[in-house]
Amino acid sequence: MTDAASAAEALRLRLSAAIAAARTLEELEAVRVRALGRAGEVTALLKTLGALAPDERRVRAPVYQRLRDELTSALEARKAVLEREALARRLVAEREDLSLPAEPPRPGTLHPVTRVVEELLEIFADLGFAMAEGPEIEDDWHNFTALNIPPEHPARAMHDTFYLTDGRLLRTHTSPVQIRTMTATAPPIRIVAPGRVYRADSDATHTPMFHQVEGLVVDRDVHLGHLRWTLETFVKAFFEVEAVTLRFRPSFFPFTEPSVEVDVGCRREGGRLVIGGEGQWLEILGAGMVHPRVLANCGIDPERWQGFAFGCGIDRLAMLKYGMTDLRAFFDADLRWLAHFGFSALRAPSLALGLSA
Repeated sequence: MTDAASAAEALRLRLSAAIAAARTLEELEAVRVRALGRAGEVTALLKTLGALAPDERRVRAPVYQRLRDELTSALEARKAVLEREALARRLVAEREDLSLPAEPPRPGTLHPVTRVVEELLEIFADLGFAMAEGPEIEDDWHNFTALNIPPEHPARAMHDTFYLTDGRLLRTHTSPVQIRTMTATAPPIRIVAPGRVYRADSDATHTPMFHQVEGLVVDRDVHLGHLRWTLETFVKAFFEVEAVTLRFRPSFFPFTEPSVEVDVGCRREGGRLVIGGEGQWLEILGAGMVHPRVLANCGIDPERWQGFAFGCGIDRLAMLKYGMTDLRAFFDADLRWLAHFGFSALRAPSLALGLSA
Protein backbone atom coordinates (compact mmCIF):
# COMPACT_ATOMS: atom_id res chain seq x y z
CA MET A 1 0.00 0.00 0.00
CA THR A 2 1.40 3.40 -0.97
CA ASP A 3 1.93 6.20 1.51
CA ALA A 4 -1.02 8.10 -0.07
CA ALA A 5 -3.30 5.08 0.27
CA SER A 6 -2.22 4.53 3.87
CA ALA A 7 -2.92 8.16 4.78
CA ALA A 8 -6.30 8.05 3.01
CA GLU A 9 -7.24 4.86 4.83
CA ALA A 10 -6.32 6.35 8.20
CA LEU A 11 -8.43 9.44 7.38
CA ARG A 12 -11.36 7.25 6.27
CA LEU A 13 -11.31 5.26 9.52
CA ARG A 14 -11.16 8.40 11.66
CA LEU A 15 -13.97 10.22 9.82
CA SER A 16 -16.10 7.06 9.57
CA ALA A 17 -15.87 6.69 13.36
CA ALA A 18 -16.94 10.32 13.76
CA ILE A 19 -19.91 9.74 11.43
CA ALA A 20 -21.01 6.66 13.37
CA ALA A 21 -20.64 8.55 16.67
CA ALA A 22 -22.92 11.44 15.58
CA ARG A 23 -26.13 11.36 17.62
CA THR A 24 -27.97 14.28 16.05
CA LEU A 25 -28.35 15.76 12.59
CA GLU A 26 -26.48 18.84 13.79
CA GLU A 27 -23.49 16.74 14.90
CA LEU A 28 -23.55 14.87 11.60
CA GLU A 29 -23.54 18.10 9.65
CA ALA A 30 -20.47 19.25 11.58
CA VAL A 31 -18.64 16.04 10.56
CA ARG A 32 -19.66 16.54 6.94
CA VAL A 33 -18.30 20.09 6.93
CA ARG A 34 -15.05 18.92 8.55
CA ALA A 35 -14.63 16.23 5.91
CA LEU A 36 -16.18 17.52 2.69
CA GLY A 37 -16.80 21.23 3.26
CA ARG A 38 -14.94 23.92 1.30
CA ALA A 39 -12.13 23.77 3.86
CA GLY A 40 -12.61 20.07 4.71
CA GLU A 41 -9.83 17.50 5.05
CA VAL A 42 -10.86 15.43 2.02
CA THR A 43 -11.45 18.57 -0.03
CA ALA A 44 -7.91 19.71 0.82
CA LEU A 45 -6.50 16.44 -0.48
CA LEU A 46 -8.39 16.75 -3.75
CA LYS A 47 -7.08 20.29 -4.21
CA THR A 48 -3.49 19.00 -4.13
CA LEU A 49 -3.98 16.92 -7.27
CA GLY A 50 -3.56 19.88 -9.58
CA ALA A 51 -0.01 20.52 -8.44
CA LEU A 52 1.16 16.89 -8.81
CA ALA A 53 3.09 15.38 -11.68
CA PRO A 54 0.89 13.40 -14.10
CA ASP A 55 2.16 10.00 -12.98
CA GLU A 56 1.66 10.82 -9.31
CA ARG A 57 -1.78 12.28 -10.06
CA ARG A 58 -2.88 9.04 -11.76
CA VAL A 59 -1.96 7.15 -8.58
CA ARG A 60 -3.47 9.46 -6.00
CA ALA A 61 -6.63 10.69 -7.78
CA PRO A 62 -8.54 7.36 -7.61
CA VAL A 63 -7.60 6.98 -3.93
CA TYR A 64 -8.87 10.43 -2.94
CA GLN A 65 -12.03 10.19 -5.08
CA ARG A 66 -12.84 6.77 -3.62
CA LEU A 67 -12.36 8.26 -0.15
CA ARG A 68 -14.77 11.07 -0.96
CA ASP A 69 -17.40 8.70 -2.36
CA GLU A 70 -17.21 6.33 0.62
CA LEU A 71 -17.56 9.13 3.15
CA THR A 72 -20.46 10.63 1.17
CA SER A 73 -22.29 7.29 1.24
CA ALA A 74 -21.60 6.89 4.96
CA LEU A 75 -22.94 10.38 5.67
CA GLU A 76 -26.15 9.73 3.69
CA ALA A 77 -26.74 6.41 5.43
CA ARG A 78 -26.20 7.90 8.88
CA LYS A 79 -28.44 10.86 8.04
CA ALA A 80 -31.29 8.51 7.05
CA VAL A 81 -30.95 6.67 10.38
CA LEU A 82 -30.96 9.89 12.41
CA GLU A 83 -34.01 11.25 10.52
CA ARG A 84 -35.96 8.04 11.22
CA GLU A 85 -35.04 8.26 14.92
CA ALA A 86 -36.09 11.93 15.08
CA LEU A 87 -39.42 11.11 13.44
CA ALA A 88 -40.02 8.28 15.89
CA ARG A 89 -39.40 10.63 18.82
CA ARG A 90 -41.84 13.18 17.38
CA LEU A 91 -44.52 10.56 16.87
CA VAL A 92 -44.22 9.58 20.52
CA ALA A 93 -44.21 13.16 21.81
CA GLU A 94 -46.86 14.67 19.53
CA ARG A 95 -49.86 12.51 20.19
CA GLU A 96 -53.32 13.59 19.01
CA ASP A 97 -56.47 12.57 20.84
CA LEU A 98 -58.69 11.52 17.94
CA SER A 99 -61.63 11.07 20.29
CA LEU A 100 -61.96 14.86 20.62
CA PRO A 101 -64.59 16.55 18.38
CA ALA A 102 -63.27 17.86 15.08
CA GLU A 103 -64.91 21.27 15.64
CA PRO A 104 -65.67 23.21 18.83
CA PRO A 105 -69.27 22.84 20.03
CA ARG A 106 -69.86 26.58 19.57
CA PRO A 107 -67.72 27.88 16.70
CA GLY A 108 -67.00 31.58 16.49
CA THR A 109 -69.22 33.71 14.26
CA LEU A 110 -69.14 37.15 12.72
CA HIS A 111 -71.27 39.76 14.45
CA PRO A 112 -74.22 40.93 12.29
CA VAL A 113 -72.78 44.46 12.21
CA THR A 114 -69.50 43.13 10.80
CA ARG A 115 -71.41 41.12 8.23
CA VAL A 116 -73.54 44.08 7.14
CA VAL A 117 -70.43 46.27 6.78
CA GLU A 118 -68.92 43.59 4.50
CA GLU A 119 -72.14 43.52 2.46
CA LEU A 120 -72.18 47.33 2.14
CA LEU A 121 -68.56 47.45 1.01
CA GLU A 122 -69.22 44.70 -1.54
CA ILE A 123 -72.14 46.64 -3.01
CA PHE A 124 -70.45 50.04 -3.15
CA ALA A 125 -67.16 48.64 -4.43
CA ASP A 126 -69.15 47.27 -7.37
CA LEU A 127 -70.46 50.84 -7.92
CA GLY A 128 -66.95 52.26 -7.96
CA PHE A 129 -66.83 53.64 -4.41
CA ALA A 130 -63.65 53.49 -2.31
CA MET A 131 -63.77 52.99 1.44
CA ALA A 132 -62.61 55.88 3.66
CA GLU A 133 -61.96 55.97 7.40
CA GLY A 134 -61.26 58.64 10.00
CA PRO A 135 -60.63 59.10 13.74
CA GLU A 136 -63.41 58.49 16.23
CA ILE A 137 -62.13 61.33 18.46
CA GLU A 138 -62.74 64.49 16.47
CA ASP A 139 -62.44 68.25 16.79
CA ASP A 140 -65.30 70.74 16.53
CA TRP A 141 -64.32 71.95 13.06
CA HIS A 142 -64.45 68.54 11.36
CA ASN A 143 -67.53 67.33 13.28
CA PHE A 144 -69.65 70.51 13.18
CA THR A 145 -68.27 73.76 11.73
CA ALA A 146 -67.04 72.47 8.36
CA LEU A 147 -70.41 70.74 7.92
CA ASN A 148 -72.22 74.09 8.14
CA ILE A 149 -73.65 73.27 11.59
CA PRO A 150 -74.07 76.62 13.41
CA PRO A 151 -72.99 77.18 17.03
CA GLU A 152 -76.60 77.22 18.27
CA HIS A 153 -77.59 73.95 16.59
CA PRO A 154 -79.11 71.34 18.98
CA ALA A 155 -76.65 68.66 17.75
CA ARG A 156 -73.88 70.51 19.63
CA ALA A 157 -75.73 70.29 22.95
CA MET A 158 -74.11 68.46 25.86
CA HIS A 159 -77.07 66.07 26.13
CA ASP A 160 -76.39 64.82 22.58
CA THR A 161 -72.60 64.93 22.26
CA PHE A 162 -69.86 63.33 24.37
CA TYR A 163 -67.32 66.14 24.91
CA LEU A 164 -63.81 65.48 26.22
CA THR A 165 -62.00 67.71 28.71
CA ASP A 166 -59.58 69.04 26.06
CA GLY A 167 -62.37 70.40 23.87
CA ARG A 168 -62.43 67.46 21.48
CA LEU A 169 -65.39 65.09 21.21
CA LEU A 170 -66.49 61.61 20.19
CA ARG A 171 -67.74 61.97 16.64
CA THR A 172 -71.53 62.07 16.39
CA HIS A 173 -71.60 60.87 12.77
CA THR A 174 -69.17 59.67 10.10
CA SER A 175 -69.56 62.94 8.16
CA PRO A 176 -66.13 64.17 9.39
CA VAL A 177 -64.66 61.45 7.17
CA GLN A 178 -66.24 63.25 4.21
CA ILE A 179 -64.64 66.52 5.32
CA ARG A 180 -61.22 64.93 5.75
CA THR A 181 -61.50 63.27 2.34
CA MET A 182 -62.53 66.47 0.55
CA THR A 183 -59.74 68.50 2.17
CA ALA A 184 -57.11 65.90 1.27
CA THR A 185 -58.32 64.70 -2.15
CA ALA A 186 -59.08 66.63 -5.31
CA PRO A 187 -62.38 65.84 -7.06
CA PRO A 188 -63.79 63.69 -8.52
CA ILE A 189 -64.51 61.82 -5.28
CA ARG A 190 -66.57 58.69 -4.69
CA ILE A 191 -66.29 57.21 -1.18
CA VAL A 192 -68.27 55.24 1.38
CA ALA A 193 -67.39 55.63 5.06
CA PRO A 194 -68.57 53.07 7.63
CA GLY A 195 -67.68 53.35 11.30
CA ARG A 196 -68.62 53.78 14.96
CA VAL A 197 -70.32 56.97 16.16
CA TYR A 198 -71.41 58.18 19.60
CA ARG A 199 -74.46 60.00 20.98
CA ALA A 200 -75.92 60.26 24.47
CA ASP A 201 -79.03 58.16 23.87
CA SER A 202 -80.15 54.68 24.95
CA ASP A 203 -83.36 52.70 24.43
CA ALA A 204 -84.58 49.75 22.35
CA THR A 205 -83.70 51.50 19.08
CA HIS A 206 -80.82 53.77 20.22
CA THR A 207 -77.49 53.09 21.92
CA PRO A 208 -74.70 55.45 23.05
CA MET A 209 -72.38 53.84 20.51
CA PHE A 210 -73.70 52.66 17.15
CA HIS A 211 -72.57 52.31 13.55
CA GLN A 212 -73.19 54.49 10.52
CA VAL A 213 -72.29 54.37 6.88
CA GLU A 214 -72.18 57.48 4.72
CA GLY A 215 -71.56 57.94 1.05
CA LEU A 216 -70.19 60.94 -0.83
CA VAL A 217 -69.87 61.73 -4.52
CA VAL A 218 -68.29 64.96 -5.79
CA ASP A 219 -68.06 65.48 -9.54
CA ARG A 220 -69.19 67.78 -12.31
CA ASP A 221 -72.90 67.99 -13.18
CA VAL A 222 -74.00 65.69 -10.33
CA HIS A 223 -77.74 65.91 -9.55
CA LEU A 224 -80.52 64.26 -7.54
CA GLY A 225 -81.16 61.77 -10.32
CA HIS A 226 -77.71 60.28 -9.76
CA LEU A 227 -78.43 60.13 -6.02
CA ARG A 228 -81.74 58.36 -6.58
CA TRP A 229 -80.24 55.76 -8.92
CA THR A 230 -77.40 55.07 -6.48
CA LEU A 231 -79.80 54.56 -3.57
CA GLU A 232 -82.19 52.38 -5.57
CA THR A 233 -79.28 50.19 -6.70
CA PHE A 234 -77.99 49.95 -3.16
CA VAL A 235 -81.36 49.06 -1.60
CA LYS A 236 -82.12 46.40 -4.22
CA ALA A 237 -78.70 44.79 -3.79
CA PHE A 238 -78.68 44.94 0.02
CA PHE A 239 -82.19 43.59 0.59
CA GLU A 240 -81.87 41.25 -2.43
CA VAL A 241 -85.12 42.23 -4.12
CA GLU A 242 -85.80 42.72 -7.80
CA ALA A 243 -87.52 46.09 -7.51
CA VAL A 244 -87.98 48.80 -4.89
CA THR A 245 -89.89 52.04 -4.71
CA LEU A 246 -88.23 54.99 -3.01
CA ARG A 247 -89.96 58.12 -1.79
CA PHE A 248 -88.05 61.37 -1.23
CA ARG A 249 -89.53 63.68 1.41
CA PRO A 250 -88.17 67.22 1.84
CA SER A 251 -86.16 67.63 5.01
CA PHE A 252 -83.39 69.77 6.48
CA PHE A 253 -79.78 68.95 7.19
CA PRO A 254 -77.25 71.79 7.57
CA PHE A 255 -74.72 70.04 5.31
CA THR A 256 -77.02 69.32 2.33
CA GLU A 257 -79.28 71.50 0.20
CA PRO A 258 -81.76 70.29 -0.89
CA SER A 259 -82.10 67.62 1.80
CA VAL A 260 -84.40 64.60 1.74
CA GLU A 261 -85.56 61.78 3.98
CA VAL A 262 -85.68 58.56 1.97
CA ASP A 263 -88.49 56.04 2.50
CA VAL A 264 -88.68 52.60 0.92
CA GLY A 265 -91.87 50.77 0.04
CA CYS A 266 -92.55 47.68 2.15
CA ARG A 267 -95.30 45.28 3.22
CA ARG A 268 -96.14 42.85 6.01
CA GLU A 269 -96.02 39.12 5.32
CA GLY A 270 -96.58 36.56 8.05
CA GLY A 271 -95.89 39.05 10.79
CA ARG A 272 -92.56 40.21 9.34
CA LEU A 273 -91.60 43.30 7.39
CA VAL A 274 -90.61 42.69 3.76
CA ILE A 275 -88.84 45.35 1.70
CA GLY A 276 -90.54 45.83 -1.67
CA GLY A 277 -94.03 46.84 -2.71
CA GLU A 278 -95.97 49.99 -1.85
CA GLY A 279 -98.33 48.99 0.96
CA GLN A 280 -96.37 50.89 3.59
CA TRP A 281 -93.43 53.25 3.79
CA LEU A 282 -90.34 52.85 5.95
CA GLU A 283 -87.74 55.58 6.49
CA ILE A 284 -84.24 54.13 5.97
CA LEU A 285 -81.81 57.02 5.43
CA GLY A 286 -81.18 60.72 4.90
CA ALA A 287 -79.57 62.26 1.85
CA GLY A 288 -79.19 65.38 -0.23
CA MET A 289 -76.96 67.51 -2.41
CA VAL A 290 -73.78 68.66 -0.64
CA HIS A 291 -74.23 72.25 0.56
CA PRO A 292 -72.04 74.72 -1.37
CA ARG A 293 -70.68 76.06 1.93
CA VAL A 294 -69.42 72.58 2.85
CA LEU A 295 -67.61 72.32 -0.48
CA ALA A 296 -66.10 75.79 0.00
CA ASN A 297 -65.02 74.94 3.56
CA CYS A 298 -63.03 72.03 2.12
CA GLY A 299 -61.37 74.12 -0.58
CA ILE A 300 -63.59 72.87 -3.42
CA ASP A 301 -65.08 75.45 -5.78
CA PRO A 302 -68.90 75.00 -5.65
CA GLU A 303 -69.19 76.80 -8.99
CA ARG A 304 -67.28 73.98 -10.68
CA TRP A 305 -68.17 70.93 -8.58
CA GLN A 306 -71.35 69.47 -7.15
CA GLY A 307 -71.95 66.46 -4.96
CA PHE A 308 -74.46 64.30 -3.15
CA ALA A 309 -74.24 62.53 0.19
CA PHE A 310 -76.29 59.98 2.09
CA GLY A 311 -76.13 58.21 5.40
CA CYS A 312 -77.90 55.54 7.42
CA GLY A 313 -77.48 53.41 10.52
CA ILE A 314 -75.72 50.08 9.94
CA ASP A 315 -77.32 48.58 13.05
CA ARG A 316 -80.77 49.58 11.76
CA LEU A 317 -80.06 47.99 8.39
CA ALA A 318 -79.07 44.77 10.18
CA MET A 319 -82.28 44.83 12.22
CA LEU A 320 -84.42 45.33 9.11
CA LYS A 321 -82.73 42.66 7.03
CA TYR A 322 -82.21 39.95 9.63
CA GLY A 323 -85.26 40.35 11.87
CA MET A 324 -83.72 41.73 15.09
CA THR A 325 -86.00 43.76 17.34
CA ASP A 326 -83.85 45.23 20.12
CA LEU A 327 -80.69 47.18 19.32
CA ARG A 328 -79.33 46.74 22.85
CA ALA A 329 -78.83 43.01 22.22
CA PHE A 330 -76.15 43.95 19.65
CA PHE A 331 -73.84 44.95 22.50
CA ASP A 332 -74.70 42.43 25.24
CA ALA A 333 -72.00 39.93 24.18
CA ASP A 334 -74.52 37.10 24.64
CA LEU A 335 -73.05 34.01 22.96
CA ARG A 336 -76.51 32.51 22.50
CA TRP A 337 -77.62 35.60 20.56
CA LEU A 338 -74.43 35.52 18.49
CA ALA A 339 -74.84 31.82 17.77
CA HIS A 340 -78.35 32.52 16.44
CA PHE A 341 -77.71 35.74 14.47
CA GLY A 342 -73.99 35.38 13.68
CA PHE A 343 -72.45 34.51 10.33
CA SER A 344 -69.69 32.14 9.31
CA ALA A 345 -66.36 33.89 8.96
CA LEU A 346 -65.60 31.72 5.91
CA ARG A 347 -68.57 32.92 3.85
CA ALA A 348 -67.76 36.28 2.36
CA PRO A 349 -70.69 38.21 0.83
CA SER A 350 -70.83 38.11 -2.94
CA LEU A 351 -73.14 39.91 -5.34
CA ALA A 352 -72.81 37.03 -7.76
CA LEU A 353 -73.85 34.36 -5.24
CA GLY A 354 -76.18 36.49 -3.10
CA LEU A 355 -75.10 38.62 -0.17
CA SER A 356 -76.81 36.54 2.52
CA ALA A 357 -76.24 33.13 0.91
